[in-house]
Amino acid sequence: MRLKKSEQILIGAAAVLIGFLFVVLLKTQTVWGIQQENQAAALPSLIQTEMENQQLAIENETLRSELEKYFQGKSASELLNQQLQEAKMNAGLVDITGPGIRITLDDSKQTVLEDENINLFVIHEEYIRDIFNALWNGGAEAIAVNRQRVMTNTEVFCSGSYIQINGTRQMPPYIIEAIGDTNALNSALNFYGWFKLGDLQEQNGIVRQLETIDSITIPKGRLRAYYYAEPVKEVI
Repeated sequence: MRLKKSEQILIGAAAVLIGFLFVVLLKTQTVWGIQQENQAAALPSLIQTEMENQQLAIENETLRSELEKYFQGKSASELLNQQLQEAKMNAGLVDITGPGIRITLDDSKQTVLEDENINLFVIHEEYIRDIFNALWNGGAEAIAVNRQRVMTNTEVFCSGSYIQINGTRQMPPYIIEAIGDTNALNSALNFYGWFKLGDLQEQNGIVRQLETIDSITIPKGRLRAYYYAEPVKEVI
């Protein structure tokens, strides 16, 4: 089967990308091997490096798979549809399911005395943001809080008696769900201050619960509207 000129160019570009990714992967694996000696002290770097290794391997395999599909005569429309679905998943625009963890945070039910600081008995927005950051660093593939998908433009801030997330008013309890490697997610939480919430739980009675779930479903997010930004046109 004779390939079209455009397909030949695509195959050539893909081959170059595969070679580049292979070289980067070798370099990354070398760095990772050195970091193993200090694994206990450099847990965040190890987790991040492992995630990067896995991502490079996935991208490499994707390019190989697409080349094979071209050689097998798969239509361009089918390939474009597959790439569209992958892009929607990466953008958080589809419901997804998988193993993960569920965190429950709630205000204390204890009676607050006059001389006590009530702020020590309630869940604050920074607790939620810190958990988000720890989960992303632990390789979370998707996160939601109270069924609100965490996107690139998700805001979390206090507004009086509630916390605003994705433009919605959320009240406790706050249910945070994340899909990913449960061991890595738990390790990241423990490294990044999960024990601090434990101290508040013991001293002031706030609720802090962590569960490992075999199958979690996280809803899709909302598509962002662009009024001022537009894609940069490529010069051919």
